[in-house]
Amino acid sequence: MYPLFFSLVLRRLDPEQAHHLAFTVIKRLPLLGIGKVVRRFTAPRTDLGVDALGLHFDSPFGVAAGFDKDGEAVLGLGHLGFGHVEVGTLTAIAQPGNPRPRLFRLVADRAVINRMGFNNGGALAAVPRLTRIRQAAGRPVLGINIGKSRVTSVDDATDDYLVSTRLLAPLADYLVVNVSSPNTPGLRGLQELDRLAPLLTAVKASAGTTPLLVKIAPDLSDEEVTRISELAVTLGLDGIIATNTTLSRENLKTDAATVLAAGAGGLSGAPLADRSLAVLRIIRAVVPRAFCVISVGGVDTAEQVAERLSAGATLVQGYTAFLYRGPLWARQINRGLDRILA
Repeated sequence: MYPLFFSLVLRRLDPEQAHHLAFTVIKRLPLLGIGKVVRRFTAPRTDLGVDALGLHFDSPFGVAAGFDKDGEAVLGLGHLGFGHVEVGTLTAIAQPGNPRPRLFRLVADRAVINRMGFNNGGALAAVPRLTRIRQAAGRPVLGINIGKSRVTSVDDATDDYLVSTRLLAPLADYLVVNVSSPNTPGLRGLQELDRLAPLLTAVKASAGTTPLLVKIAPDLSDEEVTRISELAVTLGLDGIIATNTTLSRENLKTDAATVLAAGAGGLSGAPLADRSLAVLRIIRAVVPRAFCVISVGGVDTAEQVAERLSAGATLVQGYTAFLYRGPLWARQINRGLDRILA
């Protein structure tokens, strides 16, 4: 029924409005008192568990950062069958993000362009909410993704990240340093090694025992991916998340006028699949076997999740296909993995 509902209703709504509508329903799932029933329906039937980062993931498939920016729907997303939920990106200073419209569907490509701009209520405001989630029974693994506040200069970025780290690392099952969104001025420049190394060193020292990962862009060259992977291992990070959205607009099916009208922003969804898989393989060829690599970008089906796992991903995340697949997407992935692995 969902494809029909999407075609007749959701695609006629502003994409951000449609997201908020769906998000509200997911957020309220725990309040209905049927979480355990829903979870039995969506969870894997066989053992798909993954042990990584000192944690146990019931399913290797989780929600990428960006869907739940402030950590309001973690429990509901867990009910839907996701093994982990990465909230954020959260910033030290609350910010409204970029002006609307800032989210655009490319339906022919099963893709989205966004220039949200890290809209969130700030790290401090998220603390009470994430504390309650941390204490909830049966919750999914909780990742927290942090980024640079827009008003903070690149030269002061480390101090800005450290504010978020001190507040959020104690509440995270794992913490992610996001230096790869294209929608915050100067942020991707932090991927340059002379800036990245001191930033990650400082955040790691502040995060204590919380596993620390870095999220990188797909638009890096292969050589840059290799160097950052080597740096992450050298600094003692626990993992890499690859990849964020892309600035590329190549090989799209959507007509050029529609793409041009959408304007600037990061592209996510199916067109990113090949590059994301290629970056995964580059990273896995460099890092040790025990090093956690979370693959995200263009994942839609259980077969694609299985392909990422076979290529060396420890875990896999998705987001954009959620908009096209609907609320039972994680169940479809889990059931598909049951079948494939059997």
